[in-house]
Amino acid sequence: MTETVAVSDATTAFFEELARREHEPVLAKARGTVRIELTNGTSIEPWLVTIDHGELSVLHGTGHADCTLRADGALFGQIVTGEVNAVAAALRGAIVIEGDWHLLLLFQRLFPGPPRAAASASSGAGPPTR
Repeated sequence: MTETVAVSDATTAFFEELARREHEPVLAKARGTVRIELTNGTSIEPWLVTIDHGELSVLHGTGHADCTLRADGALFGQIVTGEVNAVAAALRGAIVIEGDWHLLLLFQRLFPGPPRAAASASSGAGPPTR
């Protein structure tokens, strides 16, 4: 019996949204497959996202990939909600990347930016003071 990784609602929603998209213009020049392996320490839940000049295909399962991103399931949930930047997490060793880094850099465009409230607070934006 294979144990599965508990995937957050945000992670499930992220992959479901990708599957619904017909075309993603920011990936018009990209081609390849990214495998996302979500872990909880003892098991792995794989997802495959194939990009063909902006056309997206999502499969919940394994297969050949040009780039593999391996991350703790909870951390990936933070990535897909914009709380954590995927590239920054990779640079500090929190996620493991194998294969085509360029494809990951393109794929990360699909992740949301930081939540608006946090972005406003960190930029000092807000009502003017007198």
